[in-house]
Amino acid sequence: MQAAKDEKGAVFSLLRPASPPPDHAMRILLLTPQFPWPTHQGTTLRNFNLLRQLARRHQVHLFSLLAPGDDPASGPVKDLCASIVTAPQPTRSMVDRMRDMIATPLPDMARRLWSPQAARKMAETARALSPDILQIEGIEMAPYFFALRDAGVAVGRVVYDAHNAETLLQRRAALADVRRPGRWPAAAYSAVQTAKLRRYEQKLLRSVDGVAAVSEPDARFLRALAPQTPLRVVTNGVDLANYQPDEIFPSVLEGPGPHLVFTGKMDFRPNVDAALWFAQRVTPHLRAAGVDAHFWVVGRNPHARLDALAGRSDVTITGAVPDVRPYIVQADAYVVPLLAGGGTRFKILESLALAKPVVSTRLGADGIPVVDGVHLALADAPDDFARRIVELLADEEQAAAMGRRGRAFIQQHFSWDVIVPELEKLYRA
Repeated sequence: MQAAKDEKGAVFSLLRPASPPPDHAMRILLLTPQFPWPTHQGTTLRNFNLLRQLARRHQVHLFSLLAPGDDPASGPVKDLCASIVTAPQPTRSMVDRMRDMIATPLPDMARRLWSPQAARKMAETARALSPDILQIEGIEMAPYFFALRDAGVAVGRVVYDAHNAETLLQRRAALADVRRPGRWPAAAYSAVQTAKLRRYEQKLLRSVDGVAAVSEPDARFLRALAPQTPLRVVTNGVDLANYQPDEIFPSVLEGPGPHLVFTGKMDFRPNVDAALWFAQRVTPHLRAAGVDAHFWVVGRNPHARLDALAGRSDVTITGAVPDVRPYIVQADAYVVPLLAGGGTRFKILESLALAKPVVSTRLGADGIPVVDGVHLALADAPDDFARRIVELLADEEQAAAMGRRGRAFIQQHFSWDVIVPELEKLYRA
């Protein structure tokens, strides 16, 4: 691998000559908001697995923004791409965000990762490659597409991979927060962002040649914004070879059980709200039923709001861990107490793939065609959520059977080998 740094700190890595792609293949330029390795959250999991599958049949070039600690020279990505161009993720202060909320019609997500220096580097890359496909991974990378379009850079067909229906996600967050007086400032923020996002998301959807939605509910919402734009459902998936229920891991769950595990990026507001709701509203019902469970909140960047759980003997907040699989495998049950959000949650796919009994809110399982009582257990009220957990803990045979059915369901519907061909249909639509 050849690598060099430009004067602004962007890294260019040429892995192999940019030769024409094989017959019937495409030259794809993939835009990602962070480097797709390591796969430590939903965005990187999706981007890496799409890249890995596409590289088998196409020539993939990667433009990626680097978060602190990202290293493009490590991991398998360098062996999959024809070239890699990176630039540092920009930083924005809270003052900048508040100013932009008042001064610009653009939503926060359109400003979050914008960097003029990175845009110039990406434009140079696109001009040099003349890709057949420009693939935008998430709405945060949309400003770079608009900059290319405004500069008249030819990029072939443009496909937008909508990791979420962002307007729908913000609307749900506003509705969840407005019910709680202590969260009214957050509800006001989400209400403003919902209006801004709707205009921006609609503009983006109507400007591209194809859209990938991660679930049917997201697809319905996005189609309503841009009925004329071709759209296909390209769900999230699981690399089943890396999710084996019988794999042995070093012990990570300490102390008496039963152990209930929740995983996710813990500065993401829906995940924070979910952890707090479970710890504060569900665990009292568990104790009343005689179940002294230990709740594990597993994920990077725990938000300061989670400090409210500090000192509780029945809650552990781990922060970043090298691998979430040991926590899921060793749990007595996996919980998904989400009250807001969108898309298809990797956390449910991972836990089902590991044959773990799962209890989720209906919103948490939205977009996944699971059957309550067959593949997992669904409940929305705190007392019902606790009751479904108690039932599974009391009947190990039932819980194990549900776990086996859940894994079989993932094998049938959520393998990347099945999913990615749906994305490729957008390349020629």
